[in-house]
Amino acid sequence: MPHITVTRAAFAVSLASAIGAFAFMRGARAGESYAVTHTDEQWQRLLGPARYQILRQNGTEPPGSSPLLNEHRAGLYYCAGCDLAAFSSKTKYDAGEGWPSFYSVLPNAIRTRADHELIEPRTEAHCRRCGSHLGHIFDDGPQPTGKRYCIDGLALKFVPGRSA
Repeated sequence: MPHITVTRAAFAVSLASAIGAFAFMRGARAGESYAVTHTDEQWQRLLGPARYQILRQNGTEPPGSSPLLNEHRAGLYYCAGCDLAAFSSKTKYDAGEGWPSFYSVLPNAIRTRADHELIEPRTEAHCRRCGSHLGHIFDDGPQPTGKRYCIDGLALKFVPGRSA
């Protein structure tokens, strides 16, 4: 069996590359700038553990667990990270998937990026103002858009009233 020698420098470069690749796969926000920013510790304090896991670590709540699934009043859904209006109740529908779903987003509310965490690539939706992970976008929604914005309920705050 051959003996392999790795220098500390080569090991450090390999480790840094692996960490960078992992961060990229986890939806790292490198190269993107946002109007609302906080340190990791500040985000944890502001959001609490469950919202932090979803909004800042790209987590997902269990299907069927969001009280927003049963929210049917007129109003707006805001990013739980920075209070940017993202969705209108007018575009909410029951996709039967276990998460709040919308067929459209409010103008200039989200950005997208490719998400390769699972076997099939997906499109991740994140807040354009704070970069928080909101959910994913699929091409199996109703008309007029054909889109399904599958959004974690903990990523949103609902405010009843007028909807856009």
